[in-house]
Order: sequence, then structure tokens, then C-alpha cells
Amino acid sequence: MLFAKNSAKTVNTVDSNERVSVSLKSLIDLAKPASSLDLHRLTVRAQQSGGYLSPFKGRGMEFDETRLYQPGDDIRSIDWRVTARTGKTHTKLFREEREKPVFISVDNRTSMQFATRGVFKSVQAKKLAALLAWTANHQGDRIGGQVFSEASCREFKPQNGKHSVLHFLNGLVNLEKLEENTFNLEHVLARLSQHARPGSLVYLISDFRGMNALTENYLTKLSEHCDVVLIFVYDPLEKGLPTQGRFRFTEDKLNSPREVVIDTGDKQRLQNYQHRFEERLQKIQRIAQRRGLAMIQCSTQDDPIQRLKHPVEQR
Repeated sequence: MLFAKNSAKTVNTVDSNERVSVSLKSLIDLAKPASSLDLHRLTVRAQQSGGYLSPFKGRGMEFDETRLYQPGDDIRSIDWRVTARTGKTHTKLFREEREKPVFISVDNRTSMQFATRGVFKSVQAKKLAALLAWTANHQGDRIGGQVFSEASCREFKPQNGKHSVLHFLNGLVNLEKLEENTFNLEHVLARLSQHARPGSLVYLISDFRGMNALTENYLTKLSEHCDVVLIFVYDPLEKGLPTQGRFRFTEDKLNSPREVVIDTGDKQRLQNYQHRFEERLQKIQRIAQRRGLAMIQCSTQDDPIQRLKHPVEQR
């Protein structure tokens, strides 16, 4: 876990227990405020905040039948197997499902165990996930998800009802090391593209460290069949250090504390630090714009309820 202190006092004054972890009760208590949210309006507004608007696929769709292609049909619905077999272009027809699967992927990697203001990024991510899950439940949609770290990646099959929400929330709080593997963002997105059914509304909540060409390819594959919303969680100190002061970062990893001191008087180091954050944010924004993905930014200081209500506000 990471903490930041200046030379005189602790930067954050929030109770440590509330800041670094979240209880199941706290996530359950978000059911009531989630009733004021609407996933459809939220997603459209989030898209508008990025300066683009791609068509959302609406409710979940199930395959119904195949017919000859007609002008105006979506080329993504072409049935290539039937087309190759018959020599004539055919397109797939779908019928609307009553419920839309909502799949919420939550990053719980080491980089998310960080805070200087508000709560840990991991805590904020879990609160956002709980609000989205409760909102989906209020709307009658099926709720599933994924919780991942460097050591494990656990999926929850989308199901109906309050029980499915509680099962997902319990998975957020009681993390298990299920596999003896090392996961990175590429592995996680590869699994996500396999588990999220076509027509799903997919939320990926992360600080997006480790984004590269392969992860973008997986996001592209996912966005071809699902509506995708990226929720970028960050700490204010990541965005920019104060112009004056010395800050000591303490990492308590495997009971071996390690400290790094940053003197903001070192202008070159300060510029490099801020440039790395801006570069990562701009990369995510470019990917979202190229692939027609919605994007929301949320700092560790933000009220997650208000952030989901007003995703278009300038950051």
C-alpha cells in the first residue's frame, strides 16, 4: 500500500480504515443512492464528454435467423459462414432480450492501492462498481463482472436479482487468490472479451497502467459486440505534484517498507512526473475516441455518486 507525506504533516486526514478498504455493508448501503442513476443516460453523456457519439446497441440481442443481405444492413452482422457456403451475402437477424447483461470489470492491482486524498483508488473503484451493479439491478438488468489483480482474475456470470449483486459485491470485498498465475492488463482484457456476451454493457474501472497495442486490440474486439465504458480512476497527486514541498512515498510491500522522496523543487523531475500521467491519460482518450468507447474520469476525492450523475463535467 502506498501513502504520501510531506515533510511536516500527513497529506490525507481521512480515517485510515475508511481510506484503504471498504466493507460489504458500505457497498450494500449504496443501493438507495443508486436508484437515482440511469445507465443509459450515463453512458450517452459519458460519450458526449469525449467529443464523439457512436451508436449504442441498446438492449441485449440474441440471434434469431439469417436472411439475404439488404442495403442498409449493418456490415458487422454479416454471416460470413453462410455467405461463403452459398456465394450470396447473408446477414444475421437478432431479437431483443428483455434484460441487458451488465458486466463490470474492477482493477484491484497493486497500483490501485494508493491514495493521498480521499480514498484508495481501489476503494473508489469498488464503490463505483457497486453503484453500477445496484443501478443495473434497479433497471431489471443482469449483473456480472470481473475482479482482477496481478495474482488472480475472477469472473461472475451475469444473473438476475439482488442475490447476483450481493454475490458480486462479496467478491469485491473478499478477494481470493484463485490461480497461481501472473496477470497483466492484456490477459485480463483477453478474458473479458471471452466472458462478456454480445450486446452486453461493459464497464472497465481501472487506472489503466499497462495499456499498449495488444490491450487496444482486445478493447477493439470487445467494442465490436458490446457497449464499452472506460472509467479512469486516479489520485490528484498523480495528476500533478504541488509546486513546493518534499514528499515521502512509503510502500509497505511484503512487510518490507521502501521510501522514495520527491522534492518538487526539482523542476525537471516534476515535469517528467506530470508528463507521464498526461501521456497515459491522453493514450486512453485516443483509444476511446478511435474505438467509439465512452469514458469517465473519477479522482479519489470525487463523490462517486455525483461523478456518475455528472460524467461530462470538465476535469
